[in-house]
Amino acid sequence: MTYPVAILAGGLATRMRPATEKVPKSLLDVAGKPFVAHQLEYLRTQGVRDVVMCVGYLGEQVQEVVGDGSDWGLRVRYSPDGRKLLGTGGALRKALPLLGEHFFVLYGDSFLPADFRAVEVSFRLARCPALMTVMKNANRWDKSNATYRDGKVLQYDKRSPLAGMEFIDYGLGVLSADVLAAVTGEETLDLADVYHGLAAAGLLAGYEVHERFYEIGSPEGLAQTERYFRERQQQ
Repeated sequence: MTYPVAILAGGLATRMRPATEKVPKSLLDVAGKPFVAHQLEYLRTQGVRDVVMCVGYLGEQVQEVVGDGSDWGLRVRYSPDGRKLLGTGGALRKALPLLGEHFFVLYGDSFLPADFRAVEVSFRLARCPALMTVMKNANRWDKSNATYRDGKVLQYDKRSPLAGMEFIDYGLGVLSADVLAAVTGEETLDLADVYHGLAAAGLLAGYEVHERFYEIGSPEGLAQTERYFRERQQQ
């Protein structure tokens, strides 16, 4: 693995209150350990060595728990939003000096059992400035929001998905720094809008994943993720 991983962990996690009023979502207990620990353990098994955590709300707590990442055999660095939350795209744009030319990005509330090496190879072969992993969802786990065919995400709309969309953004992407550096204007930026524009321009590669994702962004998702890790511990 050659690309670093950016973890977007700066949101307010309002759907998980009151549990997240004093604890950031990344540190919620899942099967006996902070959720971020599960993420970092998996990244290490995938050959990842460098992680940049984009933090905002209660981000100092994440830094205290994770530290420099050495407990997981990783190098972890931090890019704080500052006084104003920057959104997922804005946080990545601020973190670009730490991330290099190409990097993975995933959300701080998602556990994604995907093959990172295969995703990286696919990105290199696609010769597109960005890649989105997708899963054929048919509205099963959440609202489907993408049209995917032959290695390309042809349409992506998180806010107003079209009725015929069958795929969902799996939560793991690969981005070129130039994509974000070229976006000017407001400090706040949503990564979903960046993906939307890339898909519309025919510049968003896709990689289909077949194992479902897990998330702790909702009480139901947290319960499912807890069961998933409890079952893994018993194997």
